[in-house]
Amino acid sequence: MKFLDEAKIYIRSGDGGNGCVAFRREKYIEFGGPSGGDGGKGGDVYAVAVEGLNTLIDYRYQQHFKAKGGVGGMGKDRHGANGSDMVLKVPVGTQIYEEDGETLLADLANLGERVLLAKGGNGGFGNARFKTATNRAPRNANPGQPGEERTIRLRLKLIADAGVVGLPNAGKSTFLAAVSAARPKIADYPFTTLHPQLGVVEVGDRSFVLADIPGLIEGAHDGAGLGDRFLGHIERCRVLLHLVDGTGEHAGEAYKTVRAELDAYGEALADKIEIIALNKADALTPEQLKQQLARLKRAAKTTPLVISAATGAGVPETLRAILQVIGSERSTARGRENAEAAWQP
Repeated sequence: MKFLDEAKIYIRSGDGGNGCVAFRREKYIEFGGPSGGDGGKGGDVYAVAVEGLNTLIDYRYQQHFKAKGGVGGMGKDRHGANGSDMVLKVPVGTQIYEEDGETLLADLANLGERVLLAKGGNGGFGNARFKTATNRAPRNANPGQPGEERTIRLRLKLIADAGVVGLPNAGKSTFLAAVSAARPKIADYPFTTLHPQLGVVEVGDRSFVLADIPGLIEGAHDGAGLGDRFLGHIERCRVLLHLVDGTGEHAGEAYKTVRAELDAYGEALADKIEIIALNKADALTPEQLKQQLARLKRAAKTTPLVISAATGAGVPETLRAILQVIGSERSTARGRENAEAAWQP
């Protein structure tokens, strides 16, 4: 399945049905009168977050979505049927913007969340509605109200507990493949990962979702390489795992390059909890490992982990460090929710 995280679509709710002008005259009814029914309401357009989707590919080949219109009223006081709603199924984590791409309409961050995007038009009144003591035979009815139309943008931000960042060929895909059932493309050239990959990591009786983000290079915020458009997928992550290639020229400079891109992107990515790991330790001599570790420690101002995603060395310790952060974040969030539920204004 192809990955698509942005889409622009046109939506239109249904028009209301017209009211009916009709009169009742039957054999055994002494007095007839107006009997025109009301028109049905037009269908609404909703968006709902569903499970089983992790891409917006369904909106690549179809960009126009219209709800059904209401049926017009009929004689014998029969009302028209309401138009059926149009429901857009989107992945959890989808944000919906106005056409300008800046005005946020909804953020469907939880499974089952539903939002009304366009309301259907009301049906018109039939002439039976206008009967009064002084106007016993009205010959007028209301037309149905038109539906709403708008162009919106869908933007997907994957829901993951932890995100892996780093320069191209830092070993991010190898790490994801080693700790989960995901099978990302792995090769010895840059940008083998062209779109984010998700994997479920199980550690004992606990699990979390890990996202592999395509590599960043210097100037990514200006569009260099694949740019920084995929960084939006880690905005919701609780912790970042920053992998640095130990076989590179200078581990400290590699770390600073990625940090500069995170700072330039904004959206509080630079403030997220970060776990730093020097990868590919199996390919280094003890002297090279000591030198690269010292460089990375000076640049990051903390002691990094030393791992090898290929051999598995240091990987369990890294996963435990990630779980520790995720567990504390979840506990804090639950405590905040309980406090808000207990507090009554």
